[in-house]
Amino acid sequence: QVQLVESGGGLVQAGGSLRLSCAASGSTFSINTIGWYRQAPGKQRDLVADINSGGSTNYADSVKGRFTISRSNAKNTVYLQMNSLNAEDTAVYYCNAVIVRGRTKYNYWGQGTQVTVSS
Repeated sequence: QVQLVESGGGLVQAGGSLRLSCAASGSTFSINTIGWYRQAPGKQRDLVADINSGGSTNYADSVKGRFTISRSNAKNTVYLQMNSLNAEDTAVYYCNAVIVRGRTKYNYWGQGTQVTVSS
């Protein structure tokens, strides 16, 4: 089991920056990939960025060059630095952790944090 707690969301003007944090607890040593998804009203939840246990990162095209994902293994925390924010980035951001055991993939989610970008 993994528990995820997000923080750092809020209201920011277009062009501004925010940093989201996701603190993981529980079986953190088993996490294969951890990252961020977002869901805007009326839309599906989409991947924003993730990072695997080897440190490789993956980004959605819409955030490449603006967002940076990083992790602190010592703090069991993953961060999402978001720069040059625009109104299309407005969404609830969810932290996600994936544990793979054999053929089974386990997904864990945080409660979400709201990011609102005013234009």
